[in-house]
Amino acid sequence: MHFTRHSTYDTSDVPIIVRGEGAYIWDANGRRYLDALAGLFVSQLGHGRRELAEAAAKQAGELAFMPLWSYAHPNAIQLAERIAGYAPGDLNRVFFTNSGSEAVETAWKLAKNYFKLVGKPMKHKVISRSIAYHGTTHGALSITGLPGLKEQFEPLVPSTFRVPNTNFYRATQHPDDLEAFGRWAADQIAVAIEDEGPDTVAAVFLEPVQNAGGCFPPPPGYFQRVREICDQYDVLLVSDEVICAFGRLGHFFGAERYDYQPDMITCAKGITSGYSPLGAMIASDRLMEPFLKGHTSFAHGYTFGGHPVSCAVGMANLDIFENEKINEHVLNNQDAFRNTLEKLLDLPIVGDIRGDGYFYGIELVKDKATKETFNDDEAEKLLRGFLSKALYDAGLYCRADDRGDPVVQLAPPLICDQEHFDEIEQILRVVLDKAWSLL
Repeated sequence: MHFTRHSTYDTSDVPIIVRGEGAYIWDANGRRYLDALAGLFVSQLGHGRRELAEAAAKQAGELAFMPLWSYAHPNAIQLAERIAGYAPGDLNRVFFTNSGSEAVETAWKLAKNYFKLVGKPMKHKVISRSIAYHGTTHGALSITGLPGLKEQFEPLVPSTFRVPNTNFYRATQHPDDLEAFGRWAADQIAVAIEDEGPDTVAAVFLEPVQNAGGCFPPPPGYFQRVREICDQYDVLLVSDEVICAFGRLGHFFGAERYDYQPDMITCAKGITSGYSPLGAMIASDRLMEPFLKGHTSFAHGYTFGGHPVSCAVGMANLDIFENEKINEHVLNNQDAFRNTLEKLLDLPIVGDIRGDGYFYGIELVKDKATKETFNDDEAEKLLRGFLSKALYDAGLYCRADDRGDPVVQLAPPLICDQEHFDEIEQILRVVLDKAWSLL
């Protein structure tokens, strides 16, 4: 199984999920759980949407497969046009993949290829943030800022470098001024570009809200300053929105929420709400221009990228987004979600609650006053030894994560409302209170 300690199941059964409906899933024993992680930040519209299943079946009956290698099919054309219509600015070129990791791979390869074609062949390096996760394939893993995930697969692709993230709760610079902290964090990208040499840096990969570490939103002005830096040094800004796109933040793209213009967007997950695999890299017209001349081609692709069935599901998914006003629903309910979660701040184990839209992290601490965190052994005992199983046993499917400081992550389906928020808070309150008593 993926990212799984198989020894865990020497003495217990593997949880087997057999059914889903709305915001809930059921296991093989008939127990119901609130899906507070949308599967894996995927199930935007919830489970059991017959319209999406029927769209897949209909397309499979008409054209089950056709590659996009020198050919096209209507669903890929229509979905690309629709996605480009949602994307900010001149991001009008859509390259379909199967996953977020593949989208990130595609963006890095395009950046390097583009600069070679415009006469800057040394621009190949990538800058990303500390603790940031960008995927599991070799290129995407190289961009990832989590040493523990990388060490067993090294050597990886060289030429990637890390800068500070926007974890204001743990800020050592400007800890009392969010905007100044954001300016400082953005300026470290300029420092890294200068250190490596501006003629060698191709791209900066940033998530609108950083996932790993527990949902770090951008401070005011952060992305605007990053855009200035990228323009100054002719570096491409890649908005990695594999999680944040398609409604998670109440917009089709997180760049729209935070008002910045990327050169590329990578996305996947919510593009089909998980009813069929699909991802995409969306690029600006400027990046496409060198490939429209002579014998040049972007020598990259995937057999199943832009699969007809997945594209049909993507179209049906976006129909529901528009017809049911999903983004508006998130924006109308996001404050209620935040306010409900913030009730947990009265618990001694809860240090910080952060996020935006329907995407939140709850950081757990040993001491609220000093923000003292848990050491590795304590975090192991807390998260894997107790919380993961206890939350699941209590009927809540979410993530207890220690890729940074210990957090519980929440990203429920976008159809959720106050009833679901209350259920999440009530289960967390009981389980986190129990966890504190065991420390």
